[in-house]
Amino acid sequence: MSMTPPPGWYRDPSYPLVERWWDGAAWTDHRRTPETVQQPLPAPPEARPTGGASGRAKAVALVAAAVVLVAAIVTGAVLLRLDHGDGDTAAQTTPAVASPDGTDGPSPTPSGPSPSAGDPSVVVDQLNGITLPLRAGWTRPKYIADHDVVMTTPGTYDCPGDPGLCRHGQVSSRTATATDVTSPKALAEGDIKDAMDSVYDRDALGSRPFRGVTSHTLVKAGSVAVAGRAGYFVRWKVKTRVGPGGYVESLAFPSSVGTQALVIVRFAFDAGADGPPLSDMDRITKGIRSVGGTDAGGGVGSSIGPSN
Repeated sequence: MSMTPPPGWYRDPSYPLVERWWDGAAWTDHRRTPETVQQPLPAPPEARPTGGASGRAKAVALVAAAVVLVAAIVTGAVLLRLDHGDGDTAAQTTPAVASPDGTDGPSPTPSGPSPSAGDPSVVVDQLNGITLPLRAGWTRPKYIADHDVVMTTPGTYDCPGDPGLCRHGQVSSRTATATDVTSPKALAEGDIKDAMDSVYDRDALGSRPFRGVTSHTLVKAGSVAVAGRAGYFVRWKVKTRVGPGGYVESLAFPSSVGTQALVIVRFAFDAGADGPPLSDMDRITKGIRSVGGTDAGGGVGSSIGPSN
C-alpha cells in the first residue's frame, strides 16, 4: 500500500539531473542542483553473465551504456534551455508516481534529510532554504489554514470585529513567484499593504476581524542582511476600527536555494500589552539562517532595536 510522500526535495522525474520541490500534494516550479551525485544501481546478480560472456551480451551492454550517455546529454541540454526559457514549460512536466488519492507525487524517499528538522529551537522553511529562530513566547502553527504561517503566539482570543479567533502575533514565509520584481526594496515596499490587509483588514475567508484599517504610519524601513544576503524591510503601525491595532512588517531577501527567487517574511504583531515584543521582529530577522549553512546572519541593519 503506497502513501503520499511528505513535502521535500526529490529527483525531478522528467529531468533527473536536478531536484524539484514536492509540496505534499503537487510539484512546484522550484528546482535545485542535487547536493550529492546519485550513482547508478548495479545490475542484479541474475542479470550478470556467468562464465564467459558472449559477444552479443557485450554488444548489448555497450549499446545500453551509449543510450544512457546520450539521454544524459539530451537531458542536460533541455535543462539549459529551461533555465533560460519560460517557467511555464517546466510546470508542464509530469511526476513519476501516482498517489492513492489521485494526485501525482514523487517516490516516497527524499534525496536527503531536512537539515535542522529535529532542532526544537528553529522552524525550518525547506522550500526557501532558511531556518527561523523559535523564540520564547512563540510556537509552531496549529489549526491554521494559511500554509505560509511558520510560527504564532500561543493561544487565541475572540476577534473584536467579525466572529472568529485571532492571534496576537504571527510570522509567515513565502516565495515571491507572482511578480517580476527583482529588488528586495521594491518587493518589500510593494508587499507591505497586502501584509497589513491580510491580517487587519480582510482575511482569507472574507471576514473583517478588526472591522477594517483606519490608518497606518511608517515606523521604519531600510536595508538588512538576512542569512548573509542583502535584504530590505518596511514596518508600519496600523490602527483598526476596533481592537488595539498592531504592527506589520514585510522583509524581502533572496533565497539561498533553487533559482534564488526573492523570499518575503511577513510579521504581524498586535499592539498593546497582549501583543508580542516589537523587538522580536528584529531578533527573528537577525536569527534567520541558511538551511545547513554557517552564515553568521546579522550585518547591515542587524543592530536595529525595538520601536514604540
